[in-house]
Amino acid sequence: MKIRIKGNSLRYRLTKTDVENFDRDGYLEESTNFGSQVFKYALQRSLNDSLTADFSANTIIMHMPVTMAIEWTSTDRVGYENNTGPMYLLIEKDFKCLDNVAEDQSDNYPNPLSLKL
Repeated sequence: MKIRIKGNSLRYRLTKTDVENFDRDGYLEESTNFGSQVFKYALQRSLNDSLTADFSANTIIMHMPVTMAIEWTSTDRVGYENNTGPMYLLIEKDFKCLDNVAEDQSDNYPNPLSLKL
């Protein structure tokens, strides 16, 4: 799972394995060790009506409604967003890049644009 934060915008991108684990467990967490502190970000199924996020104890948790999570993990739907609150939230499946990059992309979803090339 990757995280991108810019201003009041938060985006999560998940690989195939991430989506499978989230589907199975209803929770997915990553962490980054800064030495004296650990920063965590997580995705959790919830009973909310829309995507929401909160931050406490050095952890960002994005909450995804159960019905949304079921559709997202079991279909080709790319993602969901919520732009009605103080933060813009986006969660999406991570596609393979079209250009050459050094990172391992073997677990990413096929890029739909690559089918048009």
